[in-house]
Amino acid sequence: MITSAKIFPKWLVQVSLIALVAVALGFVIARTDVAGAGALLALPFVVLYLVLVFKDPRIGLFTVLNFGFFVNGTVRYSTAPFGLSIDIFLLITLIAALAKSRKRNFIYLKNPFVYAIAVWTVFCVFELVNPESRSAVAWFYAVRGVALYMIQLVILTLLLLNDPKELKIFFKVWIIWSVIACLWAMKQLYLGVNHYEQIWLDAGAYKTHILFGRLRAFSFYSDAGQFGAAMGHILLVCLILSFGPHKFKIKLMYWALAAFFFWGMAISGTRGALFVPLSGIMVYLFLTRNFKILSVGIMIVGVLFCLLKFTNAGAGNYQVQRMRSALDPNDPSLQVRIENQKKFKAYLATRPIGGGIGSAGSWGQRFSPGTFLAETATDSWYVKIWAETGIIGLWVHLGMVFTFIITGTVLIFKMKNDAMLRQMAMALLSGFVGIAFASYGNQILGQAPSGIVGFMSMAFIWLAYRWDKNAKPDTIHALTTLK
Repeated sequence: MITSAKIFPKWLVQVSLIALVAVALGFVIARTDVAGAGALLALPFVVLYLVLVFKDPRIGLFTVLNFGFFVNGTVRYSTAPFGLSIDIFLLITLIAALAKSRKRNFIYLKNPFVYAIAVWTVFCVFELVNPESRSAVAWFYAVRGVALYMIQLVILTLLLLNDPKELKIFFKVWIIWSVIACLWAMKQLYLGVNHYEQIWLDAGAYKTHILFGRLRAFSFYSDAGQFGAAMGHILLVCLILSFGPHKFKIKLMYWALAAFFFWGMAISGTRGALFVPLSGIMVYLFLTRNFKILSVGIMIVGVLFCLLKFTNAGAGNYQVQRMRSALDPNDPSLQVRIENQKKFKAYLATRPIGGGIGSAGSWGQRFSPGTFLAETATDSWYVKIWAETGIIGLWVHLGMVFTFIITGTVLIFKMKNDAMLRQMAMALLSGFVGIAFASYGNQILGQAPSGIVGFMSMAFIWLAYRWDKNAKPDTIHALTTLK
């Protein structure tokens, strides 16, 4: 019997396949240029990634977490819409999670965090029919950061990350990317920016990122404001984790990281970033319910405040001077913001649901240029929410934020069994409060990576509470000890 192997030797089949692929690539390149060939070459990897995500949806969620640290900065290197990659990864992960999840997993979604964010999301969907809205396309682009990312991140974290080991991975990813970001920022400040970053500065970013001849380091984040707040956030988290039940060498590591991130926060020149660790540490001291320590903490914060407000200590240091200006009520930048808020108050007096999501800021300038909301700087995250969703939307949004904070506080107070889990939960909640507080000065809460880690943090607090309920009293799980 003559087999196919005898008619077509194996080597001939392989050569033929290679030739066929080469011809196909040549045809694609001729028709679509190199981009088409690149897409064709990437196809097997895309298929492999989809297979892996549908097999284990956690891969998709951790992809989002990792991408969140640098995706906004890619605008300096390419005009490709990399921001939409977060949407794609979240959607794929959500579909995979819903297909994989069992009925018992959905019990995790029955909690105040999900209810509060669901109300806010429904309100944002309702904003699509706001008669003041100028563009449905602008709504689509803007609503992602305002609501859709938030609810997907909370739901996916609750459904997929149901093991303390995953909380450990979350912290490690966060710390590692923050170290890389801080090192890159130091490189920018001390060795200079690269070609693409210089082009970005020359295109207009220099107005806010070079002050008095000094660069405000921005790393590979969207801007210096986001970078500074993110550094303040991870600084606070590392500091609180260091107070946990660790060996001395682990505490020492956290203290070193906290000092490192403090300098990262300082070289960003972001004045509002100072309020992330200051407000967050007060929340932590309250959560400890040790009112003696709380009193000492208040005194220390008060001394730091007085040093910045009423003395000239550190006047020769540019970073200290930038922090000091944050406490100056006559600061020109603050006065401009106050004047803009007065304009918004008059404009929104007859618009209780605002001008529509996507009508203010960069999306407004892109889709409805020349309008009042597009041309008036919002600066603050809450002013942006107020401008786009009105006083009603602002209260709904604040209701969601306060629900997170109050629920998180109650859950942490109820945690009694696992000391390390409780310490982690306190770090997560304190960090979220710090970011929420600092968002009054900058649009931090809805941007990556702060928004991503912040809303995943809320889900992890609920999960930590449930893990603590199942733990034996007075134990410290080895899995949750960060080493």
